[in-house]
Amino acid sequence: MLSISVRGEQMPASPIRKLVPYAEAAKKRGTKVYHLNIGQPDIETPPAIVDAVKNADIRVLEYSHSAGNESYRRKLVQYYTSVGIDVTHNQIMITTGGSEAIQFAFMVCLNPGDEVIIPEPFYANYNGFAVAAGVKVVPITASIDNGFALPPISEFEKVITPRTKAIMVCNPNNPTGYLYSRAEMEALKSICLERDLFLFSDEAYREFCYDGAFVSALHLEGMDQHVVLMDTISKRYSACGARIGALVTKNAAVYNAAMKFAQARLSPPGLAQIMGEAAIDLPASYFDAPKAEYQARRDLLVRRLNAIPGVFCPNPGGAFYAIAQLPIDDSDRFCQWMLESFSHEGQTVMMAPATGFYGTPGLGKKEVRLAYVLNLHDIAAAMDCLEAALHQYPGRTAVTAPAALASGV
Repeated sequence: MLSISVRGEQMPASPIRKLVPYAEAAKKRGTKVYHLNIGQPDIETPPAIVDAVKNADIRVLEYSHSAGNESYRRKLVQYYTSVGIDVTHNQIMITTGGSEAIQFAFMVCLNPGDEVIIPEPFYANYNGFAVAAGVKVVPITASIDNGFALPPISEFEKVITPRTKAIMVCNPNNPTGYLYSRAEMEALKSICLERDLFLFSDEAYREFCYDGAFVSALHLEGMDQHVVLMDTISKRYSACGARIGALVTKNAAVYNAAMKFAQARLSPPGLAQIMGEAAIDLPASYFDAPKAEYQARRDLLVRRLNAIPGVFCPNPGGAFYAIAQLPIDDSDRFCQWMLESFSHEGQTVMMAPATGFYGTPGLGKKEVRLAYVLNLHDIAAAMDCLEAALHQYPGRTAVTAPAALASGV
């Protein structure tokens, strides 16, 4: 009897997309759905980068170099220099979205059965990449009570085994929006140097920091051989569909091994590299407007959430996500109920159950992730829906305030 692989069986469903059929059914019933479930910004993609493709003189759309067009990689050197990261074009590999950069890092730096420590909640697809690579994710739980700050290094020490090969962070964080401080990044540096571990750093949201300064893993002195940075233009320029990312490392062995994987898939998308290259020519002031808009959306979302009885949402320092604790029995059941059985004035909200962002079974059952990627009017309307839904939801539970809320944080 034919059967699929164990890997195929183990591959987790996306908590971000698994409720899509319920959202589609709701829309067919005439219900308007506010999509706060996925990080798809409604910010306009800069016309200049779209025009660069339209105006390109292309007679044959050829393969690019497996590491990406040299012209684009040289342009990226200018970009990284502008954010205080000193690299050469031969330390940058263009990938098919940030996703492929993560996959390359896992495949190159870890053997099947090796372990990577990741603070949870974490970007759900890390689990999928780990399954594909035969790697075990070891979660270290961050708490909503302190806004999902980096857990103490002592907690990392407790779970390190001979199989531990890397620590991974997303900064600013998806799904929590937490912005790691210089002290937290230095703490990670110390343990990576002491235990000889890789530090994987997903920096897709670098430009969107609201409270505090961004510290890249490549800003840490003495870490050149340990850091593998993953990047993407998807969120930076609201170009998610372009599928252009980058793996950046000063470790020549890692880069050369990743090149073999890059050669196996031939080359990253050609037209999208033209977009990425044109994006480097945008003025630095380009980010002022989207950053201000995201901050206004964050402020509205967090204020509205914390005004709902029984809801607690820490103030995220970056990216465009927040995790909120709700007075509910089960976030998967609640998010499905919102789409399947609820509407408020013909409208409802799609959110991502936080259970899918935890590696520890049973966590996140009272939490949801919300992406503040919609305009202020739509966020306000979505919060009206959520407040009404929490009054009607049959699985509403007693309100228990987190310690942070009880203490006035």
